[in-house]
Amino acid sequence: MRLILTTTALALVLGGAAVALTAAKPELGTFGFDTTGMDKTVAPGEDFFEYANGTWAKNTAIPADKARFGAFDVLADRSRDRSRAIIEAAAKGSSTDPDAQRVGAYYTAYMDEAALEAKGTAPLKPMFDSIAAIKTRTDLAQTMGALAQKGISIPFGVGVQQDPKAPDRYMVGMRQGGIGLPDRDYFLVETPKFAETRAKYLAHIATMFRLAGLSDPAARAQGVFDLEHDIAQVHWTRIENRNPDKTYNLRDPASLAAEAPGFEWPAFFTAIGVGSETRFDVGQPTAFTGMAKLAADRPIAVWQDYLMFHVLQARAGVLPKAFVNEAFAFNGTVLNGQPMLEPRWKRGVNSVNAAMGEAVGRLYVAQYFPPAAKASADALVANIRASMKARIQTLDWMSPATKAQAEIKLASFDPKIGYPVKWRDYSKLEARADDAFGNADRAYTNEYRRNLAKLGGPIDRTEWGMTPQTVNAYYNPPKNEIVFPAAILQAPFFDPNADPAVNYGGIGVVIGHEISHGFDDQGRKYDSTGKLRDWWTAEDAAKFKERADKLIAQYDAYEVLPGTHIKGGLTLGENIADLAGLRIAYDAYHLSLHGKPAPVIGGMTGDQRFFLGFAQVWRSKTRDAALLSQVTSDPHSPGPQRTATVRNFDPWYAAFQPKPGGKLYLTPEQRVRIW
Repeated sequence: MRLILTTTALALVLGGAAVALTAAKPELGTFGFDTTGMDKTVAPGEDFFEYANGTWAKNTAIPADKARFGAFDVLADRSRDRSRAIIEAAAKGSSTDPDAQRVGAYYTAYMDEAALEAKGTAPLKPMFDSIAAIKTRTDLAQTMGALAQKGISIPFGVGVQQDPKAPDRYMVGMRQGGIGLPDRDYFLVETPKFAETRAKYLAHIATMFRLAGLSDPAARAQGVFDLEHDIAQVHWTRIENRNPDKTYNLRDPASLAAEAPGFEWPAFFTAIGVGSETRFDVGQPTAFTGMAKLAADRPIAVWQDYLMFHVLQARAGVLPKAFVNEAFAFNGTVLNGQPMLEPRWKRGVNSVNAAMGEAVGRLYVAQYFPPAAKASADALVANIRASMKARIQTLDWMSPATKAQAEIKLASFDPKIGYPVKWRDYSKLEARADDAFGNADRAYTNEYRRNLAKLGGPIDRTEWGMTPQTVNAYYNPPKNEIVFPAAILQAPFFDPNADPAVNYGGIGVVIGHEISHGFDDQGRKYDSTGKLRDWWTAEDAAKFKERADKLIAQYDAYEVLPGTHIKGGLTLGENIADLAGLRIAYDAYHLSLHGKPAPVIGGMTGDQRFFLGFAQVWRSKTRDAALLSQVTSDPHSPGPQRTATVRNFDPWYAAFQPKPGGKLYLTPEQRVRIW
């Protein structure tokens, strides 16, 4: 049984290394770090990831049903195993808890493959009939609105968000979308790998049409592919989309219709439930203009095929095995290099978590994250936040005026730990044990309408964007909140029986990372109230940009696959947060020593253990196809390059004495110093 962290244990583990560790053994190694995974034949200054993790990487195979594997995945598997036990217990039907009953019914229906085979494609008929009934451009807009409420992809997403420039109210947000490949680059960039993927995507569309019994599948697939290619041409790039100043574009219905003619906006807005709204944040105006033109110019028959394909894509998991296998062959194997489909139960747990994640989460935290653990984590966050405050005060490049505003923002952060104080209400969701397809429809619609109901009401500051059983964390700028679900507060991130240095290098850096997102290149644009406004002096903003540009160049230079480099501009925010998180967690660790020297453990100094704890968190392997997708579309750098953040940090040089000329070595003048 795992030991539960108590407030007293936190004080011992994170309050100062001068206090002896508890007698219980850490989960990893003898002090919280797995030394057997190191490769000491590699010099730290050549490749710190390999030095810390090389033997693990050599001896670890990515499981056949995964595209990547590492520390996060180990915990995700543990969380899913725990969730499975909760869900399968609910599926036995003995609980009187309404949420447990819904969870059980949803899972039972998803797992009944015989019923899915028997129903065949019949569940598709209502949506396919609605698409077939489209005769006019008005019909097209109305049908898109109806399908979007069921989670079907259309060329633009519509949802409810906080108004970035008036964060005390909700508004309608609209963003580009509607393509079935990970990014516009897959359609537009001419490389052999992207060309191969495009050919396989075209074949995949045709196969899905053939399985659905549609006539002339090859020709119709070509029409859908060509349409998506043209949608991709008007899309903004991922780097452009990172800038909240550029993606905040206030429109009313009339101005949007004038700017993006050709699409029946009034009909669409009514069908999707926002017909009475007058304020819309249109993320990419030129993309909307382009997509509206396509709505007017392309034959309705092509748009019908496009919508039918995206229905098949969205519902493949609750259709017969032929659809499941084809969807996996492309989305799993072609796009991510994954050889084997996950077992049905894993997909079932994922599906339940997507539909009713907090219903499962409420049961999850009751077993695995008691109030004492939450209180301990609260104290940990407070410790790291205090370190960030000290860091702001000692910056040598920031003016007193900007520092004062930064401290106000930091003080206003709302940390959320473990689980929500108010659980989501699923009472309006009908889950039937004999209707997997209908359950998916109703779950998407229920969630959409829950969000829609927020319009006109006060901001719900208790709401979470992740479930407690999710192994992740996030910063939300408009709410100025940092959120740490229960499932991430485990080894290698945090272990109450581990050496403090390792914990600070693990969860300490993660907490520092999320806190510093409020001060990265885009998060810094939001003030203490969550409002998007410029609170920096012009001189400080210029100094910040100068440092950030150096980090962009540093990451642009990393070649992760032959001819494929990290996009430093896309990953900048995460890279800044890694660098800042490392800095403030390191400072917090040293503050915890209260001026006393850290003990030497296993022949390693406290600083060495801190950096190894950091590297252990990014212990991971990724298949080439998944790596290509990541560097094309994901704002996070791959694990080895995240580990390489240490090359910018003076204490790492003192700890490991890397030699000039090594691959990671930077002169003091070359090291990027921001926070």
